Amino acid sequence: MALVELRDVSKIYHLGGEEIRALDGVSTDIDSGEFISIIGPSGSGKSTLMHILGCLDTPTKGTICLDGTMIHDASARELATIRNRKIGFVFQFFNLLPKLNVLQNVELPMIYSGIGARERRDRGMEALKMVSLENRSKHRPSQLSGGQQQRVAIARALVNSPKIVFADEPTGNLDSHTGEAILNLFRTLSSQGRTIILVTHDPEIAAVTPRRIEIRDGKISEKVDPKLAGLDRVPQAAIETAASTL
Repeated sequence: MALVELRDVSKIYHLGGEEIRALDGVSTDIDSGEFISIIGPSGSGKSTLMHILGCLDTPTKGTICLDGTMIHDASARELATIRNRKIGFVFQFFNLLPKLNVLQNVELPMIYSGIGARERRDRGMEALKMVSLENRSKHRPSQLSGGQQQRVAIARALVNSPKIVFADEPTGNLDSHTGEAILNLFRTLSSQGRTIILVTHDPEIAAVTPRRIEIRDGKISEKVDPKLAGLDRVPQAAIETAASTL
């Protein structure tokens, strides 16, 4: 069974007397450990697809199975629980709380999960170690570079061991060199078996993923790059190498 199964999913809005199909009969599977990009221009439906896959919204029609659970008709409370336990998000503008230090920012998803303070600290430090920022745990976000702040956001997304990590335009607020290093970090994490979905409008960013879901006018087509799809698994040390360039 695929990690995610979408079948004939549509999202329809009504504005005045006009029907707008943000998604129009989308069907696809995503397997555990895949590294995928969702690419399309503004208004294409890519953000709507991410919101539905990320349990931030529900479809008008169709079915969605996530990790064996049917979620297309889940309640808001049920979706919130699934998001917290199974999904991590990384955003363009980091979304770190300025009054909290790095470790406290990473701990936030665990607070919502009801995890005790000692376990939060241990797991938070382990997540920071994964992105080579354990020595900055007591710093505030304002004391970090943009690349370092994005690495904190990645650690926060990973700390609850989610089934899927969504990265929404994760390099959009970074210079090209730092952005390339962040993409390399995602690639390395994926090579260790994590499911990563990049959401972008930039073909150059989408090109780093073995599989691309292209969306336009609410419909999708897909491409698989055979040269990228056969990448071997990469050791943990590669993360430290990628992160050290930021």
